Amino acid sequence: MARVRTHASSPPTTTHRKPRVPTPVVDADNRILLCLGGFPDDQPGRSWDEEVAQDAAQHLQAAAVEIYTEPRWLRKRRARSGESVPRRGPHAAKAAGISMGGGQTHPQNVAHSARIQLILSNLFALQSIQRIAGWTNMLFMAFAKQLHGFYEKELRAVCEHDPSTTRNFLPRLSVFSTATFNFGPATVTFPHIDYRNLAWGWCAITALGNYNPDFGGHLVLWDLKLVIRFPPGSTILIPSAILRHSNTKIRPNETRFSFTQYTPAGLFRWVYNKFRTDADIDRSKSTSPAEHERRKRDRARRWDEGVKMYTTWKGPVSII
Repeated sequence: MARVRTHASSPPTTTHRKPRVPTPVVDADNRILLCLGGFPDDQPGRSWDEEVAQDAAQHLQAAAVEIYTEPRWLRKRRARSGESVPRRGPHAAKAAGISMGGGQTHPQNVAHSARIQLILSNLFALQSIQRIAGWTNMLFMAFAKQLHGFYEKELRAVCEHDPSTTRNFLPRLSVFSTATFNFGPATVTFPHIDYRNLAWGWCAITALGNYNPDFGGHLVLWDLKLVIRFPPGSTILIPSAILRHSNTKIRPNETRFSFTQYTPAGLFRWVYNKFRTDADIDRSKSTSPAEHERRKRDRARRWDEGVKMYTTWKGPVSII
Protein backbone atom coordinates (compact mmCIF):
# COMPACT_ATOMS: atom_id res chain seq x y z
CA MET A 1 0.00 0.00 0.00
CA ALA A 2 1.34 3.41 -0.82
CA ARG A 3 0.51 6.90 0.38
CA VAL A 4 1.04 9.57 -2.26
CA ARG A 5 2.71 12.79 -1.20
CA THR A 6 3.45 15.40 -3.83
CA HIS A 7 6.42 17.73 -3.38
CA ALA A 8 7.46 20.01 -6.24
CA SER A 9 11.15 19.56 -5.50
CA SER A 10 11.13 15.79 -5.11
CA PRO A 11 12.37 13.61 -8.01
CA PRO A 12 10.20 11.02 -9.74
CA THR A 13 10.00 7.74 -7.87
CA THR A 14 10.15 4.37 -9.61
CA THR A 15 8.20 1.50 -8.09
CA HIS A 16 10.18 -1.73 -8.53
CA ARG A 17 7.95 -3.91 -6.42
CA LYS A 18 6.05 -6.73 -8.10
CA PRO A 19 2.97 -7.06 -5.90
CA ARG A 20 1.37 -10.50 -5.86
CA VAL A 21 -1.96 -8.81 -5.17
CA PRO A 22 -3.47 -5.62 -6.62
CA THR A 23 -2.03 -2.55 -4.92
CA PRO A 24 -4.16 0.55 -4.29
CA VAL A 25 -2.47 3.93 -4.01
CA VAL A 26 -4.05 6.42 -1.62
CA ASP A 27 -3.94 10.18 -1.24
CA ALA A 28 -3.18 12.17 1.91
CA ASP A 29 -6.75 11.54 3.14
CA ASN A 30 -6.45 7.77 2.65
CA ARG A 31 -8.81 7.79 -0.33
CA ILE A 32 -7.91 5.24 -3.00
CA LEU A 33 -6.79 7.44 -5.88
CA LEU A 34 -5.66 4.73 -8.27
CA CYS A 35 -5.07 0.99 -8.43
CA LEU A 36 -2.04 -0.96 -9.66
CA GLY A 37 -4.10 -3.96 -10.66
CA GLY A 38 -1.44 -6.34 -11.97
CA PHE A 39 -2.96 -9.57 -13.27
CA PRO A 40 -4.48 -12.71 -11.73
CA ASP A 41 -2.35 -15.54 -10.43
CA ASP A 42 -2.04 -18.49 -12.79
CA GLN A 43 -4.27 -21.45 -12.10
CA PRO A 44 -3.09 -25.07 -12.44
CA GLY A 45 -2.57 -25.75 -16.12
CA ARG A 46 -3.51 -22.18 -17.10
CA SER A 47 -1.31 -19.17 -17.81
CA TRP A 48 -2.54 -15.57 -17.89
CA ASP A 49 0.53 -14.61 -19.92
CA GLU A 50 -0.07 -17.21 -22.63
CA GLU A 51 -3.88 -17.36 -22.72
CA VAL A 52 -4.57 -13.66 -22.25
CA ALA A 53 -1.60 -11.30 -22.60
CA GLN A 54 0.14 -12.99 -25.53
CA ASP A 55 -3.09 -13.96 -27.26
CA ALA A 56 -4.48 -10.41 -27.07
CA ALA A 57 -1.20 -8.91 -28.30
CA GLN A 58 -1.02 -11.28 -31.26
CA HIS A 59 -4.57 -10.47 -32.29
CA LEU A 60 -3.98 -6.71 -31.95
CA GLN A 61 -0.91 -7.02 -34.12
CA ALA A 62 -2.84 -8.98 -36.74
CA ALA A 63 -5.72 -6.49 -36.62
CA ALA A 64 -3.29 -3.61 -37.10
CA VAL A 65 -1.90 -5.21 -40.24
CA GLU A 66 -5.44 -5.73 -41.56
CA ILE A 67 -6.59 -2.20 -40.72
CA TYR A 68 -3.55 -0.24 -41.84
CA THR A 69 -2.55 -2.23 -44.92
CA GLU A 70 -4.52 -0.03 -47.27
CA PRO A 71 -4.49 0.61 -51.05
CA ARG A 72 -1.75 2.83 -52.42
CA TRP A 73 -4.25 5.46 -53.60
CA LEU A 74 -5.67 5.78 -50.07
CA ARG A 75 -2.21 6.23 -48.56
CA LYS A 76 -1.52 9.04 -51.06
CA ARG A 77 -4.82 10.72 -50.21
CA ARG A 78 -3.99 10.64 -46.50
CA ALA A 79 -0.57 12.15 -47.19
CA ARG A 80 -2.10 14.98 -49.21
CA SER A 81 -4.59 15.74 -46.45
CA GLY A 82 -1.70 16.59 -44.10
CA GLU A 83 -3.08 14.69 -41.12
CA SER A 84 -1.48 15.88 -37.89
CA VAL A 85 0.13 13.64 -35.26
CA PRO A 86 -2.50 12.57 -32.68
CA ARG A 87 -2.40 14.41 -29.35
CA ARG A 88 -1.54 11.30 -27.32
CA GLY A 89 1.21 10.04 -29.62
CA PRO A 90 2.08 8.86 -33.13
CA HIS A 91 0.93 5.25 -32.66
CA ALA A 92 -2.05 3.78 -34.49
CA ALA A 93 -5.31 3.59 -32.53
CA LYS A 94 -9.03 2.94 -32.95
CA ALA A 95 -11.81 3.72 -30.46
CA ALA A 96 -15.12 1.88 -30.19
CA GLY A 97 -18.23 2.10 -28.06
CA ILE A 98 -20.63 4.83 -27.01
CA SER A 99 -19.31 8.39 -27.24
CA MET A 100 -20.58 11.82 -26.32
CA GLY A 101 -18.77 15.12 -26.81
CA GLY A 102 -17.10 17.22 -29.44
CA GLY A 103 -20.36 18.76 -30.56
CA GLN A 104 -22.50 15.59 -30.54
CA THR A 105 -26.16 16.31 -29.84
CA HIS A 106 -26.79 12.87 -28.34
CA PRO A 107 -24.85 9.70 -27.42
CA GLN A 108 -23.99 7.43 -30.31
CA ASN A 109 -21.59 4.65 -31.13
CA VAL A 110 -18.24 5.60 -32.66
CA ALA A 111 -18.68 5.35 -36.43
CA HIS A 112 -16.43 3.14 -38.57
CA SER A 113 -16.59 1.62 -42.00
CA ALA A 114 -18.12 -1.86 -42.13
CA ARG A 115 -14.64 -3.36 -42.61
CA ILE A 116 -13.13 -1.64 -39.57
CA GLN A 117 -16.20 -2.33 -37.44
CA LEU A 118 -15.98 -6.05 -38.20
CA ILE A 119 -12.31 -6.15 -37.20
CA LEU A 120 -12.99 -4.34 -33.92
CA SER A 121 -16.04 -6.51 -33.16
CA ASN A 122 -13.91 -9.61 -33.61
CA LEU A 123 -11.40 -8.22 -31.11
CA PHE A 124 -14.13 -7.59 -28.53
CA ALA A 125 -15.37 -11.17 -29.04
CA LEU A 126 -11.97 -12.65 -28.15
CA GLN A 127 -11.88 -14.58 -24.88
CA SER A 128 -8.58 -12.92 -24.00
CA ILE A 129 -10.01 -9.40 -24.39
CA GLN A 130 -13.13 -10.37 -22.45
CA ARG A 131 -11.01 -11.78 -19.63
CA ILE A 132 -9.09 -8.49 -19.49
CA ALA A 133 -12.40 -6.62 -19.28
CA GLY A 134 -13.67 -8.94 -16.56
CA TRP A 135 -10.49 -8.61 -14.49
CA THR A 136 -10.61 -4.83 -14.86
CA ASN A 137 -14.26 -4.78 -13.83
CA MET A 138 -13.48 -6.80 -10.71
CA LEU A 139 -10.65 -4.44 -9.76
CA PHE A 140 -12.90 -1.41 -10.27
CA MET A 141 -15.63 -2.93 -8.11
CA ALA A 142 -13.21 -4.01 -5.39
CA PHE A 143 -11.35 -0.72 -4.98
CA ALA A 144 -13.98 1.87 -5.95
CA LYS A 145 -17.32 0.16 -5.35
CA GLN A 146 -19.43 3.33 -5.20
CA LEU A 147 -17.77 4.83 -8.28
CA HIS A 148 -18.20 1.53 -10.13
CA GLY A 149 -21.91 1.52 -9.26
CA PHE A 150 -22.26 5.09 -10.50
CA TYR A 151 -20.67 4.18 -13.84
CA GLU A 152 -22.99 1.20 -14.28
CA LYS A 153 -26.15 3.14 -13.34
CA GLU A 154 -25.40 6.01 -15.73
CA LEU A 155 -24.46 3.78 -18.67
CA ARG A 156 -27.55 1.65 -18.15
CA ALA A 157 -29.67 4.82 -18.25
CA VAL A 158 -28.06 5.87 -21.55
CA CYS A 159 -28.71 2.48 -23.17
CA GLU A 160 -32.28 2.22 -21.87
CA HIS A 161 -33.10 5.71 -23.16
CA ASP A 162 -31.65 4.94 -26.61
CA PRO A 163 -31.57 1.19 -27.43
CA SER A 164 -29.61 1.95 -30.62
CA THR A 165 -26.50 2.51 -28.49
CA THR A 166 -24.46 -0.67 -28.11
CA ARG A 167 -22.06 -1.54 -25.29
CA ASN A 168 -18.68 -3.09 -26.07
CA PHE A 169 -19.20 -5.83 -23.45
CA LEU A 170 -21.99 -7.39 -21.43
CA PRO A 171 -22.74 -5.39 -18.24
CA ARG A 172 -21.18 -8.10 -16.07
CA LEU A 173 -17.87 -7.64 -17.88
CA SER A 174 -17.51 -3.85 -18.03
CA VAL A 175 -19.17 -0.64 -16.85
CA PHE A 176 -17.14 1.50 -19.28
CA SER A 177 -18.89 2.88 -22.35
CA THR A 178 -15.87 3.19 -24.63
CA ALA A 179 -12.54 1.51 -25.34
CA THR A 180 -9.47 2.22 -27.46
CA PHE A 181 -7.13 -0.32 -29.02
CA ASN A 182 -3.65 1.21 -29.32
CA PHE A 183 -2.05 -0.82 -32.08
CA GLY A 184 1.51 0.42 -31.70
CA PRO A 185 3.59 -1.32 -32.79
CA ALA A 186 5.47 0.74 -30.17
CA THR A 187 2.77 2.56 -28.21
CA VAL A 188 4.57 5.42 -26.47
CA THR A 189 2.27 8.23 -25.41
CA PHE A 190 3.10 11.89 -24.91
CA PRO A 191 2.37 13.46 -21.49
CA HIS A 192 -1.35 14.23 -21.58
CA ILE A 193 -4.60 14.28 -19.66
CA ASP A 194 -7.84 12.81 -20.99
CA TYR A 195 -9.84 15.98 -20.48
CA ARG A 196 -13.04 14.57 -22.00
CA ASN A 197 -13.30 11.87 -19.33
CA LEU A 198 -15.09 12.31 -16.01
CA ALA A 199 -12.87 14.46 -13.76
CA TRP A 200 -13.04 12.14 -10.74
CA GLY A 201 -13.59 8.99 -12.80
CA TRP A 202 -11.23 6.15 -13.53
CA CYS A 203 -9.73 4.97 -16.81
CA ALA A 204 -8.36 1.43 -17.16
CA ILE A 205 -5.11 0.84 -19.04
CA THR A 206 -3.93 -2.67 -19.93
CA ALA A 207 -0.41 -3.04 -21.34
CA LEU A 208 0.29 -5.70 -23.97
CA GLY A 209 3.14 -6.70 -26.23
CA ASN A 210 6.60 -8.19 -26.24
CA TYR A 211 8.88 -5.90 -24.24
CA ASN A 212 11.00 -6.02 -21.09
CA PRO A 213 9.24 -3.92 -18.43
CA ASP A 214 12.52 -3.39 -16.57
CA PHE A 215 13.86 -1.35 -19.50
CA GLY A 216 10.79 0.47 -20.81
CA GLY A 217 7.04 0.82 -21.04
CA HIS A 218 6.77 2.35 -17.54
CA LEU A 219 3.71 4.46 -16.70
CA VAL A 220 4.72 7.99 -15.70
CA LEU A 221 2.34 9.97 -13.46
CA TRP A 222 3.86 13.41 -13.72
CA ASP A 223 1.78 15.21 -11.09
CA LEU A 224 2.52 12.53 -8.49
CA LYS A 225 6.16 12.20 -9.58
CA LEU A 226 5.81 8.43 -9.94
CA VAL A 227 7.32 6.11 -12.54
CA ILE A 228 5.60 2.72 -12.35
CA ARG A 229 6.82 -0.57 -13.77
CA PHE A 230 4.09 -1.78 -16.15
CA PRO A 231 4.55 -5.39 -17.36
CA PRO A 232 2.66 -6.77 -20.37
CA GLY A 233 -0.70 -8.22 -19.37
CA SER A 234 -1.14 -5.98 -16.32
CA THR A 235 -3.80 -3.34 -15.72
CA ILE A 236 -3.73 0.04 -13.95
CA LEU A 237 -6.75 2.22 -13.16
CA ILE A 238 -6.17 5.98 -12.82
CA PRO A 239 -8.17 9.24 -12.85
CA SER A 240 -6.85 10.07 -16.30
CA ALA A 241 -8.72 13.38 -16.60
CA ILE A 242 -6.75 14.98 -13.76
CA LEU A 243 -3.41 13.12 -13.71
CA ARG A 244 -0.97 13.95 -16.50
CA HIS A 245 0.42 10.64 -17.71
CA SER A 246 2.57 9.04 -20.39
CA ASN A 247 4.73 5.97 -20.80
CA THR A 248 8.42 5.49 -21.44
CA LYS A 249 10.01 4.17 -24.63
CA ILE A 250 10.66 0.52 -25.22
CA ARG A 251 13.81 -0.92 -26.78
CA PRO A 252 14.31 -1.40 -30.54
CA ASN A 253 12.63 -4.51 -31.98
CA GLU A 254 10.22 -4.71 -29.02
CA THR A 255 6.47 -4.22 -29.40
CA ARG A 256 3.97 -2.56 -27.09
CA PHE A 257 0.22 -2.30 -27.47
CA SER A 258 -2.43 -1.22 -24.99
CA PHE A 259 -6.15 -1.53 -24.40
CA THR A 260 -7.86 1.31 -22.55
CA GLN A 261 -11.42 1.55 -21.20
CA TYR A 262 -13.18 4.76 -20.14
CA THR A 263 -16.44 6.72 -20.19
CA PRO A 264 -16.65 10.28 -21.60
CA ALA A 265 -17.87 12.94 -19.18
CA GLY A 266 -20.46 13.97 -21.77
CA LEU A 267 -22.45 10.80 -21.10
CA PHE A 268 -22.72 11.62 -17.41
CA ARG A 269 -23.83 15.18 -18.22
CA TRP A 270 -26.41 13.82 -20.67
CA VAL A 271 -28.03 11.67 -17.96
CA TYR A 272 -27.76 14.43 -15.33
CA ASN A 273 -29.56 16.79 -17.73
CA LYS A 274 -32.38 14.28 -18.22
CA PHE A 275 -31.11 13.37 -21.68
CA ARG A 276 -30.37 16.84 -22.94
CA THR A 277 -27.10 18.64 -23.63
CA ASP A 278 -25.87 21.59 -21.60
CA ALA A 279 -26.26 23.74 -24.71
CA ASP A 280 -29.91 22.72 -25.11
CA ILE A 281 -30.71 23.76 -21.55
CA ASP A 282 -28.63 26.93 -21.54
CA ARG A 283 -30.15 28.19 -24.80
CA SER A 284 -33.72 27.21 -24.02
CA LYS A 285 -36.09 30.11 -23.36
CA SER A 286 -37.92 27.91 -20.88
CA THR A 287 -34.86 27.74 -18.61
CA SER A 288 -35.45 30.33 -15.90
CA PRO A 289 -32.74 32.51 -14.30
CA ALA A 290 -33.28 30.55 -11.08
CA GLU A 291 -32.62 27.28 -12.95
CA HIS A 292 -29.44 28.74 -14.49
CA GLU A 293 -28.24 29.71 -11.02
CA ARG A 294 -29.09 26.29 -9.59
CA ARG A 295 -27.14 24.56 -12.36
CA LYS A 296 -24.17 26.82 -11.72
CA ARG A 297 -24.16 25.82 -8.05
CA ASP A 298 -24.56 22.15 -8.95
CA ARG A 299 -21.54 22.24 -11.27
CA ALA A 300 -19.41 23.62 -8.44
CA ARG A 301 -20.71 20.95 -6.08
CA ARG A 302 -20.40 17.93 -8.36
CA TRP A 303 -16.63 17.64 -7.89
CA ASP A 304 -17.03 17.36 -4.11
CA GLU A 305 -19.81 14.82 -4.55
CA GLY A 306 -17.69 12.86 -7.02
CA VAL A 307 -14.64 12.65 -4.76
CA LYS A 308 -16.88 11.21 -2.04
CA MET A 309 -17.31 8.17 -4.28
CA TYR A 310 -13.68 7.19 -3.68
CA THR A 311 -13.17 4.37 -1.22
CA THR A 312 -11.37 5.22 2.03
CA TRP A 313 -8.57 2.78 2.82
CA LYS A 314 -8.58 1.65 6.46
CA GLY A 315 -5.56 -0.65 6.40
CA PRO A 316 -1.83 0.01 6.92
CA VAL A 317 -0.07 2.50 4.65
CA SER A 318 3.53 2.62 3.46
CA ILE A 319 5.24 5.63 1.90
CA ILE A 320 6.62 5.28 -1.63
